[in-house]
Amino acid sequence: MTTPLNPDTRQKLEQLLEERDKELRSEIREELLRANSEHYADLAGQVHDPEESSVADLLVDLNLATIEKHVAELRQVETALARLKEGEYGTCIDCGAPIGEARLLANPVAQRCIRCQEVWEKTHAGTETPAL
Repeated sequence: MTTPLNPDTRQKLEQLLEERDKELRSEIREELLRANSEHYADLAGQVHDPEESSVADLLVDLNLATIEKHVAELRQVETALARLKEGEYGTCIDCGAPIGEARLLANPVAQRCIRCQEVWEKTHAGTETPAL
């Protein structure tokens, strides 16, 4: 299905997505480098105080959660860019209706129109298992 977006808006959204892709890749790289240089796991093994060990474990978990969050968003951006290249960007994956331009500008990775997103959130609320 052809995207209902005008060329200027389409170009602006593509630029936003590409910029966010670069930002996320940079943030993931920085987080991985930081996690590698901060040896919380080593610290947890060296401390003999249970509280210090818990703090070290918590810091490791927080770093991993941050990286997982960035990776999940990166996947959404990559999916949006692929849909853009395939000409499917801007159409709802559930009903095929156009996704509003204002919605896409506010959330360029949106895959559903407002109506379908509301239904999806009601039917899928709480189905994802937390990572921590």
